[in-house]
Amino acid sequence: MSLLSQDLAWWIMVFDLPAMAGLFVYIWRTRRDSEQAVSHMRDIVETRNAQFREALSSFKLEVAKSYASIGDMKELEVRLVSHLLRIEAKLDRTAMKTEALQARDKV
Repeated sequence: MSLLSQDLAWWIMVFDLPAMAGLFVYIWRTRRDSEQAVSHMRDIVETRNAQFREALSSFKLEVAKSYASIGDMKELEVRLVSHLLRIEAKLDRTAMKTEALQARDKV
């Protein structure tokens, strides 16, 4: 080996290999730390999401309790049923009139 190749080999062994090993360890630790941070953030987001869903559910229940009482709903049901019965009666009368007209036209 020549003097130049010995110097080059010495530089590689003394400086380059430890520097490359240090960079490898630095990249490996950075990747591990970032994966841990992402996992931690995912846990936080899942926890907050669950809290948000629970709060929203509670709010919906409170709105349902305070905005529509059972008495109001029963009154509304009675009104709707009476309107539907009137509509049904009108439709029955119209159907009977139509049948009478058709029967008269056939005769």
